[in-house]
Amino acid sequence: MSFNIALSGIQAINEQLEAVSNNIANAGTYGFKSSRANFASVYAGDQANGVEVASLTQNIGQNGGLINTGRSMDAMIQGRGFFTSRDAQGVMQYTRVGIFSANKDGYLVDAAGRNVQGYGPSVNGALGVMGDIKIPTGQIPAVATTKVAYVGNLSYDWTPPTVATFDATNDKSYNMVKQSVVYDSVGTQHTLSQYFVKAATPANTVTVHYAFDGGAPVAATKTLTFNTKGELPAGTIQALTYNPGAGVDPIAFTLSYDGTTHVSGEATNTTNSSDGYASGSFVGVELAQDGSVVAKYSNEQRQVVGTVAIATFPDEGSLAQTSDTSWIANSTSGAPLYGTPGVGLAGKLSTGTLEGSNVDITSELVGLMTSQRNYQANSKVITTENQMMQALMQAL
Repeated sequence: MSFNIALSGIQAINEQLEAVSNNIANAGTYGFKSSRANFASVYAGDQANGVEVASLTQNIGQNGGLINTGRSMDAMIQGRGFFTSRDAQGVMQYTRVGIFSANKDGYLVDAAGRNVQGYGPSVNGALGVMGDIKIPTGQIPAVATTKVAYVGNLSYDWTPPTVATFDATNDKSYNMVKQSVVYDSVGTQHTLSQYFVKAATPANTVTVHYAFDGGAPVAATKTLTFNTKGELPAGTIQALTYNPGAGVDPIAFTLSYDGTTHVSGEATNTTNSSDGYASGSFVGVELAQDGSVVAKYSNEQRQVVGTVAIATFPDEGSLAQTSDTSWIANSTSGAPLYGTPGVGLAGKLSTGTLEGSNVDITSELVGLMTSQRNYQANSKVITTENQMMQALMQAL
């Protein structure tokens, strides 16, 4: 019996050494979670029968250290949760390793080449359907301008122009000119010129004349009337239409002056933007801290094409570990609960970083020495038992 008890101790220590050696081997593995062998005594009725490794405990709850990579498609979950990927067989895999990229087919994939799961672009404020995240890697079409926003200060200190009749070619007939960019239906850029003319009376009005692409001013004008505090009424806009020529739709847009003032001091401009843009080619993708996958294009446009999903589990310590530093769900872990980063139980994302291994090398080495001592002790029991049996045989 002593032989069997000591043998069970050696076998259990060998299993413990497997866990320790695996921890040490993965001390530099991104997203790795250490495990611990748990010993339990074995009895046959009231008779001691040795020891066994009753279970392996995964230290999933402890995060690894933050490692800065500077890569825009790397991410670490700060807290609970796992990134979700679907492998070639359709099995959902869960990992803490946030190394992402766009593959040749335009899908977001993880470091193992599996399709990352997430939500489609938002529709009316609601997240899209969960599934593979497709990144448009081709050309995006041009969008014609529908709105232009201009905000600035039209100085109250201006004096009315010395030339009473406005003439775009004579800078003495206006106080200031500003240009804005607008786009037509095929993405061609056009210039909208705004000529600001301070009225002699009443002194709180400024008339705006408009011209396109350096041509003659259009008939439409806008008189901006400010109150005694130099403020415009809310919703002050001007509707304009410009026909660039054959084969292109006319550009019909509204020009908003909300926020523009007429106070003493320098004439300034704080906003001068339009909502249209030219056609653009895909140049890259990056991950935002809220989990948004942002495609970037050569026309400086950025489009959110999806949001990565974060899975949490009722008992994440019971997940079954697989290769590629991943886990799969089972009946013990419970069904995954999907959400977005920072919402509910899911941790927030830190982009440009990765999670290191949570292995404590010092503790593992101390455990290694303890295992060696216990192994030697069990070996000594077998040696002693063997010597006693030999002595017994010689006495017979």
